[in-house]
Amino acid sequence: MSQHRCIHTSLHPLALAVFGLTAWQTVAAEPAADTVFRNGYVYTVDRHDSVRQAVAVKDGRIVFVGSNQELARYIGPQTRQIDLQGRMLMPGLVDGHVHPLTGGEGMTKCSLDYKPFTVAQMQEKIRGCLADKAREPDSAWLEVVNWDRQATVKLDRDPVKADLDALSQQRPIIVTSIDNHSRLNNSKALQVSGIKVDTPNPTGGVIGHTTNGELSGMLEDGAVLLSDSSKPQPSSSEQLHFARLALDKFSQAGVTTFLSALSDEAEVKVFSELRQQGALSARAQFAIKVTPEEAARPAAAVAGVKAMADKYNTDVGIQPGIRVSNIKLWMDGVLQAPAQTARLLAPYRVAPAKDRHAEWLPGKHLGEGYFSQQQVNDVVLQAAQQGLDVHMHAIGDATVRQALNAVANTRNQPGLRGFRPAIAHAELVDPADYHRFRQLNTTAVMSFQWAQRAPYSVEAVEKQLGKTRYAHMEPEGSLRQANTRIAYGSDWPVDPMAYFYNLRVGVTRSGDPQHPAGFGQEYRGRLNLDPLLSRADVVRAITMNAAYALRMEQQVGSIEPGKYADLIVLDKNFMRAPLAQLAHTRVLLTMVGGKAVWSAPDFQ
Repeated sequence: MSQHRCIHTSLHPLALAVFGLTAWQTVAAEPAADTVFRNGYVYTVDRHDSVRQAVAVKDGRIVFVGSNQELARYIGPQTRQIDLQGRMLMPGLVDGHVHPLTGGEGMTKCSLDYKPFTVAQMQEKIRGCLADKAREPDSAWLEVVNWDRQATVKLDRDPVKADLDALSQQRPIIVTSIDNHSRLNNSKALQVSGIKVDTPNPTGGVIGHTTNGELSGMLEDGAVLLSDSSKPQPSSSEQLHFARLALDKFSQAGVTTFLSALSDEAEVKVFSELRQQGALSARAQFAIKVTPEEAARPAAAVAGVKAMADKYNTDVGIQPGIRVSNIKLWMDGVLQAPAQTARLLAPYRVAPAKDRHAEWLPGKHLGEGYFSQQQVNDVVLQAAQQGLDVHMHAIGDATVRQALNAVANTRNQPGLRGFRPAIAHAELVDPADYHRFRQLNTTAVMSFQWAQRAPYSVEAVEKQLGKTRYAHMEPEGSLRQANTRIAYGSDWPVDPMAYFYNLRVGVTRSGDPQHPAGFGQEYRGRLNLDPLLSRADVVRAITMNAAYALRMEQQVGSIEPGKYADLIVLDKNFMRAPLAQLAHTRVLLTMVGGKAVWSAPDFQ
């Protein structure tokens, strides 16, 4: 890593004076540690959220947590000593839902940078990307990422294939929304993908049409796979490059463990190769997607994932390893208009025909559900029987209930109460189901940043859901009050990688207009009145709770003796700093298994 700075391994005699050590203190009463940290605000995330001053690390594990005075017995002549000067040290971040290979690949593509573009501004940006790649053949695909579709709809309109055809009718062009649930294609991309007016919707997806029945160019959810399977696939060396980009970004952000939440064997193989090269700088877990078609044969589908686990899983150890741990079920889409593919218990509301200022009325559209209840029941049960966990994408209240019903079915089976299911996103939950998360020991994996005001959380859903449902959209606080275990998942690259900004949203349910990940003054203020989370809640969500969901709570997630030395040092005290500063917290040092994988240039 170009900016990586190693911590000094040798000590000048003057260093002893700097740390206030006397000669007798340099003789360790315990086996000398490899590295010690002192004079810090050590936020342990142990059972009591204890705060300590000092930490000692030996052979990749934490061997001591306590006071500066007690630390002395762990210091020997070769011990590396780091004076934190009051800075906060905490466990490494555990991202419970992220898409590393997609994120890394996106860093190499034409990007709309999450910005609120009109259709004309989109076209101008894409035109520039085409110019940059003018020497490529006409058959080369142009892939555009990080498009804020809801912002474009608010500022202008939903674009169609003709808007991309105006840029090129020779080159296939695809533009993928930030939520990865929608993709706009030009006519050439549709043609190459074999998508025609009469092409049936694939299971788990929707092919968009205009009001006159023509192809709109938009593909929703599983229909995106139709163009995915047609465009050129990256080479092995390119995939390794994408993975390295993601790992480097994780290290700088303080991520030491992650779950790739929509994975396949190709991705597992890439990260396994990096591990073999000694280049894996975070503990990698994978949730393997099972499609509705595969769910029709649940035993075979689960057996395939189990075989993959047997093939790739490495023993848990100090150095980062690989674990295929979960089955992923992508059960519905998104709440936001114009897609509205998340499945609801009651219909989305629609604008009155004449008076646009009147209250919106119930419509007929309930959204999409991609699995039957029986399919989900069968896959969850088979997974539990094979020792695998399930990670279910469920956004609408109907789909959340479906996921909970499947867990309840498995919990009722003898001998299967030890599995650890998770429901990701849960943006809309019927209040009658809040208590069921705790009752069924099901983790809610939430992306706190979605609880801020933004085009996707205001214009795209507020009137469409109605006052009652909108009041508790993104119900992290309500679930927490029902004693649900809340874990955190960034869902990067759906949003920019900005962990402490996202945690700050969890505490305030509002964005920071001054931060690059914010949406400006127009969207200042609190999203709704669902209860707030505490700072302790959000930190535990991205450490111990996410570690529990990944069955790693005995190894990582807190600063306690015996655990792996996965830890980070911050430039601000997230537990005490003013709210205005929280979003701007930076990681100064990231350590995985006692090894520094990132050190900021200004941290010595």
